[in-house]
Amino acid sequence: MRPSDHVDGAGQESDAAEITQPRLNVLGYLRFFWRQLTSMRTALFLLMLLALAAIPGSLVPQREADPNGVAQYQVDHPKLYPIFNSLQLFTTYQSVWFSAIYLLLFISLIGCILPRTKHHWQALRTKPPRTPARLGRLAGFRSIPVDTNTMLAEGATPVPASLAIDRAMARLRRSGYRVERFGDSVSAERGYLRETGNLVFHAALVGVLIAVGIGGGFSYTGQRLLVEGQTFTNVIGAYDSFNPGRWFSDAQLPGYNLTLNKFTTTYEEKNLNALGQPLNYDANVTVRTKNGAPRTTDIRSNDPLSIGGSNVYLLGNGYAVDVTVRDGHGNVAFHDVVPFLPQDSNFTSLGVIKVPDAQPKQLGMIGFFYPTATKQSTGAYASAYPDTENPLLSLQVYTGNLGLDSGVPVSVYQLSTKGLTQIAGTKAKHGSIELKPGQTSKLPDGAGSVTFNGVKRYVSLDIHHDPSQVWVAGLALLAVAGLLTSLFVPRRRIWVKAVRRGDDEDGYDLEYAGLARGEDPNLERAVADIANKHVSDLGVRMPQ
Repeated sequence: MRPSDHVDGAGQESDAAEITQPRLNVLGYLRFFWRQLTSMRTALFLLMLLALAAIPGSLVPQREADPNGVAQYQVDHPKLYPIFNSLQLFTTYQSVWFSAIYLLLFISLIGCILPRTKHHWQALRTKPPRTPARLGRLAGFRSIPVDTNTMLAEGATPVPASLAIDRAMARLRRSGYRVERFGDSVSAERGYLRETGNLVFHAALVGVLIAVGIGGGFSYTGQRLLVEGQTFTNVIGAYDSFNPGRWFSDAQLPGYNLTLNKFTTTYEEKNLNALGQPLNYDANVTVRTKNGAPRTTDIRSNDPLSIGGSNVYLLGNGYAVDVTVRDGHGNVAFHDVVPFLPQDSNFTSLGVIKVPDAQPKQLGMIGFFYPTATKQSTGAYASAYPDTENPLLSLQVYTGNLGLDSGVPVSVYQLSTKGLTQIAGTKAKHGSIELKPGQTSKLPDGAGSVTFNGVKRYVSLDIHHDPSQVWVAGLALLAVAGLLTSLFVPRRRIWVKAVRRGDDEDGYDLEYAGLARGEDPNLERAVADIANKHVSDLGVRMPQ
């Protein structure tokens, strides 16, 4: 019989269509969005989104870590560069969209942790639940009869039910369970460490976010190109580029000097299929600290130098040409070692020499350096090997106003030929100037001369200081420990109950059963193990 107010879903009039959900006010909407943001599903989604958002940081050069790479990307991809720059892809980890995901994940994790921590604390203080009336419905159930006449082992004395429960409590305590007695039964539970590990894992993730956020404010990253024989002093003015954190101060820079003595590269020479491939990079440097004695050490790939709380990484290397330029009046207008940027795996390198002090006209040169020069069938040169087996410097020379006095910053690796006159090169009557080490060549039109004194190696160093590294490492280890604990510690409950047999005062049945929270494939074995050890303590023979 259905109740008198029952209404079928179809074929009968109903007021169900008129039922509407109550409207949410502003506070209701805020609670709704807060619950959605602090749900575990949202936290996992934001974590995945953060990993995806970090991908551009590894695909395109970052302005903070590789400013020269960003400048080169602008030259190589003039159409893509403004699009990527507007999307902040060259500053991925400082971009608005990455920071938004980062902050939302931070809030979501805190919103997940706080209520769960409160609930877990209350659960730790709560006694184990009462023993269910019917253990036969639970996992691993077994019943062992205890009879003074038939079930006692030889030499054992009868054990009353109350003493059997006492010994069960002692056995469960030794096995790491929290126990509570309810009459002729004991309720035991363990595995709260699982939730503790889960909370530690999430709290450590929040700690990592905080450490990275705060530590990033006191960190700094700088780059310096250093030629053999040159010395770098750790002051802001000595960096080629410098990116300080929000709370950085000059007092954070420790005093030290770094001199590049020699840079050597070992190339593959035996395997013809990999001929010329680099095997090892080694930058030999001398370090002088403020109050310490000079020491000589090496910087290698993936083996940075640690000094003054900073790490000095070896990022790149190349060739620098030692050039002397005399102007039309015979005066030395330029003498310096100019770094050239590698263009291929054989270190064909491109560089620019600017001589604004030359008279009567300023001189600009675009040069190509070939470590092992070989002439191709087209007449053009190429480098056949990355080491200096047959070094050659080729220069295209321009005269005119170089535009260095306009007040606009100009890259040292680029020369704008607009408004300049080419006097030596592909578009001039005189061909390109070709020099080997030690040679001098006069420039056309009485513009002067250029001498190729020799070639040196240079290295590109990245100096990185991050005070949060130790904290992040410690919190990461703590997160791993918490994760492993939450994965491998089972949460389970076990009950032991003495059930008397009607009018039999001496006989009773010992019942064992368990219940897992989540999947626990070892639950039945754990119940059987407790049962076997317990009846062994009592001196009861197991039934056949």
